[in-house]
Amino acid sequence: MDLFFVILVEILYAIASLALISAGLAVVFGMMKVINLAHGEFIMLGGYTTITAVNLGVNVFIAMLIIAPLVVGLIGLLIERLIIRHLYGRLVDTMLATWGLSLFLVGMVTMIFGNTTTSITTPISGFAVGGYQVNGYNFFIIFIASVILTGMYAVLTTTRFGLIARGAMQRPDIAAALGYSPDRIYMATFFCGSALSGLAGAVLAPLVGLVPTSGAAYIAKAFITVIAGGPSLIVGLISSSSLFGLVNQVFTFAVSPVFGEVALLVAAVILLRLLPQGVTGRFFKGRM
Repeated sequence: MDLFFVILVEILYAIASLALISAGLAVVFGMMKVINLAHGEFIMLGGYTTITAVNLGVNVFIAMLIIAPLVVGLIGLLIERLIIRHLYGRLVDTMLATWGLSLFLVGMVTMIFGNTTTSITTPISGFAVGGYQVNGYNFFIIFIASVILTGMYAVLTTTRFGLIARGAMQRPDIAAALGYSPDRIYMATFFCGSALSGLAGAVLAPLVGLVPTSGAAYIAKAFITVIAGGPSLIVGLISSSSLFGLVNQVFTFAVSPVFGEVALLVAAVILLRLLPQGVTGRFFKGRM
């Protein structure tokens, strides 16, 4: 029974982690159709912002939940105004620009922080379950991921901004005819996606040692999760995160963590071969 509880917690943690690192990309790529190859660096910036704020004496939860999303959101806003807004509808150009941006951000962070590993201590201690040790911080990550997914669903389905943003992404000409500025809507949406990426990096920062190239560890998983989820933003994110998180942890416990990562990638290849339009392209059609 104790082992079952530990395995269940680890599976939920894996699902929550995938949802966290993919939420910002789901907004930017899923809604705006912007292929942001600097998404991993946005997550990395969230982690470094948290570590810097904590080292300056800021409470770790304030640094993670408020400062990091705000800082990375503002950086994303600046990037959208200077670069991204000139490239909407030009996928190849956007890919090249954001790839160059990722290299620039890695270089800047390396200049500022150096190429050494930095980290902060986990603010929530673990506890014993029978003969097993459970990381208490995993429950915090599961909680934050649940709040983010619930909040995204509520904003997109029940608020005026969410409804306008969804409409503008599909038909910007009609949104403009109704008196809304697609340019401002795109700007606000990119800010939200960037802030979600910063939040993910901030929440995961206590679990990993950060280096300037840490973003590379997130970008592939995030794109796989979003693409495999299909056209439905929230349901697709939940379904693909659940599937890949389950596969990853089952093979991790059965064989090894390395084999778990390989199994995740193999599962993604098989799923996209069988369902090229993603999970929600075949199932859950019409769901948000």
